[in-house]
Amino acid sequence: MGTKSVSSDIINLKLILVSGKTAEFQFQPTTTAADIAKYVFENWPEGWAIEEKADRFEVLRLIYQGRFLHGNVTLSALHLQQGKTTVMHLVQREHLPEPTNGDQKRKHKHDNNQEEPPAQPLPSNSTSGCCDACSIL
Repeated sequence: MGTKSVSSDIINLKLILVSGKTAEFQFQPTTTAADIAKYVFENWPEGWAIEEKADRFEVLRLIYQGRFLHGNVTLSALHLQQGKTTVMHLVQREHLPEPTNGDQKRKHKHDNNQEEPPAQPLPSNSTSGCCDACSIL
């Protein structure tokens, strides 16, 4: 079974519908999630049932690693490897869910060899992490 050749400067996305049907698309790293939704809507694959197509592209949402992508996030911001295939889910959803405290993760830029500073309680309106090199996503 051969693999599809993908140019090294683009990102290949394999999108999966709730029904399990898949299709592959190629995008530039600067493409946003909203641009992808619009492109897929306008170029609905023949293998996907027309009944599964949304009535407008604005309700198509991408899910990557269990998280809904906001419309303005670019593929390069997700640090996807160019020239490789990345799998995402495509679903219909009018509004994105609000983030909860459980959805926040600390992204540490500390060396793996260094000990992390102790966690400090953050003010409820804070977006910084435990140090200047960390942030809460």
